[in-house]
Amino acid sequence: MPSTNSLLSVVRLKKYFPVSKALFSKNRRYLRACENMSLEIAEGETFSLVGESGCGKSTFGRTLLQLYRPTKGEVIYFGASLEEVKPKYAFEILKNAETYQAEYAQNPSLDEYAHSLEFFSALRVLGGLVCLPKEDCKRGAKLLALHLRAPSIQTEQAVSAFFQGVEKTAEFASLEQRKGGVDLAKLSVKELRNLRKHLQIIFQDPYSSLNPRMTVGQLIEEGLATHGIYKRGTDEMREEVLSVMKKCGLQSDALHRYPHQFSGGQRQRICIARALALKPKFIVCDECVSALDASVQSQILNLLSELKEKEKLTYLFISHDLSVVRYISDKIGVMYLGELVETGSAKSVFENPRHPYTISLMSAVPSVKTRKSERIILQGHMPSPVAPPSGCKFHTRCFMACERCKSGKVPVLEVEKGHFVACHFAKLSTKEKRKLAKDTENR
Repeated sequence: MPSTNSLLSVVRLKKYFPVSKALFSKNRRYLRACENMSLEIAEGETFSLVGESGCGKSTFGRTLLQLYRPTKGEVIYFGASLEEVKPKYAFEILKNAETYQAEYAQNPSLDEYAHSLEFFSALRVLGGLVCLPKEDCKRGAKLLALHLRAPSIQTEQAVSAFFQGVEKTAEFASLEQRKGGVDLAKLSVKELRNLRKHLQIIFQDPYSSLNPRMTVGQLIEEGLATHGIYKRGTDEMREEVLSVMKKCGLQSDALHRYPHQFSGGQRQRICIARALALKPKFIVCDECVSALDASVQSQILNLLSELKEKEKLTYLFISHDLSVVRYISDKIGVMYLGELVETGSAKSVFENPRHPYTISLMSAVPSVKTRKSERIILQGHMPSPVAPPSGCKFHTRCFMACERCKSGKVPVLEVEKGHFVACHFAKLSTKEKRKLAKDTENR
C-alpha cells in the first residue's frame, strides 16, 4: 500500500510553448500544454494520468522532471531536504523574510487568491516566521540561513532554541506545517543535476530513446559513471550493471549486444534497467507499454509492479489505455486539454466516474459486459490548445453543457473522499449522466 506521505506536490503548474505570431498581430500566441495542474503523489504510489492524445500528458511528465522548464507553478519534491540541496532560492527568501512578513501582516488570509504564488512558495521556507513580529522574523531568518549554509549541531541547537522560545499559537502551528520540500522549478541546472538520480523517466519508444551505437552495458552504466557512483571499466561497475539487468529480466550475455539486436519488449526492459540503475525514488513511465503487443505489455506491467514493491518506487504512469491503467494504478487523474478534470482512487474513478468526459472515456473501453449501444460517442474534435474555449474547456463537446459552462471559473467539488471533479454537475450521479448522454445522442 502507498504511504500517506507525499513525495511530489504539484501546485498550479503551467507550461506554455510560444508559437508564431498571428498575421498583423503584435502579441505572441502560446500553445497552452498544461494549465493550472495541481496534484499530490504519495510515496510508493502509482498515479496514472489518462486522456486523449494531445491533451498534454507527456508534456506534464517532462515538466515535472524539469526536462521542460515550467512557465509558472511549483513542483515540490519531498525526497530531499533544503539542507541537502542548499538551493539559492531558499537563501533569497530568507534574505527577504521581512517583505513576506509585511505581506502576511497586511492580509493574514491563506486563501490561494489572497496572495501570490511566490508568497506560498516562501512559506515553505519561512513557515511560522511570517506571523512573528518584524525583529523576531528577521532574527529567525538569519539563524535558518546560517544553518542552511553550514548545518551543524550548534546551528541546529540555535534554531531549536529560537523556535522553542516562540509563543506556540494556533496560527504559528498551521504555518509551520507548510514547511519542507524542495521546489524543482526554482533550482538551477547545477542544483538539479544532483537530484537527477532520484528522478528518472522511461520513454514511449524504446528504440529511439536508446543510442544505437552503445551496447546494453554502456547504456546502463552511463548514468552511474556520470554521477560518479562507479568508475567505468571497474569490476564494481560490471557487477552493478549485471545485477540491474538481472532484476529487469535480461540475461548476462546481453551485456555486449546492441539495441537493434533485441525485440521491442526486451528494449523496454533495457530502458527500465537504465532508469533503475541509479536507484531512483520516482519514475515517469511515459506510454511505456503502448508500442508493445498485449502479451509483452503484461510482462512489462508485471515487471514494473514487482520492481515497485522491491525497490520502493513511486510512478507517474502516463497512458491512454484504460485497461492497462486499471490494472496498475492506485490513483487516477483524467486530463483534458491541459487541465485535470477528475482525480481519485482507481476504484472510485472506474466504478463511479462523475465528469462527462471521464464517463465517455470509460464507455469506450472494450469489455464483454459493455454493449455497443452503451458507448457514448463525443461529437466534434478537441479544441486547439492555442485558442482554448473560455469557461469549461470541455463544453464544446459535452452532452450536458449549458450557458454557465461557457464562461467563468469551473468549481472543483469533492464527490467522495479523495475524489475531485471539475464540473458544475459533479453531484449528479453517473447513471443520470449516462441516461442524459443517450437522450442527447438520440435527438
